[in-house]
Amino acid sequence: MPKEQPVFAEERRQRIADAVAAQGRVRLADLVETLGVTEPTIRKDLEELQRRRVLRRTHGGAIAVQSHLEVPIHDRSRQNLEAKKLIADACRAEINSGESVFLDSGTTVQAIAEDLDNLNVNILTNALGVANLVADKPGIRHTLLGGQVRAFGGSLVGPVALDNLTRFNVDIAFVGASGLTEDGIRVADVAEAQIKRSVIDRARRVIIPMDSSKFGTNDFITVCALDHIDMIITERTTDDVTRWCRDHDVILRVVNG
Repeated sequence: MPKEQPVFAEERRQRIADAVAAQGRVRLADLVETLGVTEPTIRKDLEELQRRRVLRRTHGGAIAVQSHLEVPIHDRSRQNLEAKKLIADACRAEINSGESVFLDSGTTVQAIAEDLDNLNVNILTNALGVANLVADKPGIRHTLLGGQVRAFGGSLVGPVALDNLTRFNVDIAFVGASGLTEDGIRVADVAEAQIKRSVIDRARRVIIPMDSSKFGTNDFITVCALDHIDMIITERTTDDVTRWCRDHDVILRVVNG
């Protein structure tokens, strides 16, 4: 049997690396089926990619090894500004006068609050930045949840915030996330995840505003599966994200300039 050409091996390994980056983990059996090569060949590929620190082998597959350090909210607010503005504009178009709206502490979500003028809405938030932005806007009534201040995220979290949330229902929840995989949306902090889960359980519609840099990021903790989300608004998509949304009945809205 002729020896496999190195160029083909590298192309295959790149496809494996891309799949791990997009999904967070891959199964050996799926790679064998998708790539049309033998299991020993895939095992060699995984060993080589592990040696390069692209992934970590597990029993039956591999997982991503990227370290996603949480960035302070002040620094995050300056990243991907053009995409965030496009997404925020599209999110504002989803809000109808008279609705109750939850805005959390994500920087893309906070961009929604910057231009909420001439809307008769009730805003519920755990984000200090959102509260400051909407405090003096005419027509907006707002409630800031109490709780423990998490300065790194500019948010209020903990038992008091969770207890306060039980008193409210909202028409729309705009929930930020630092990662999206086929398993759902993810964030870096457990306390933030708890607030987001509680809000999702109490919202009639759940919309995730997310720029495409978050796709495939397998952050620390899962907030919820895609089945709990109604819509994702982003500035561009990928084949994987389109497929995930289709498979889980999530409306995917792509906005651009």
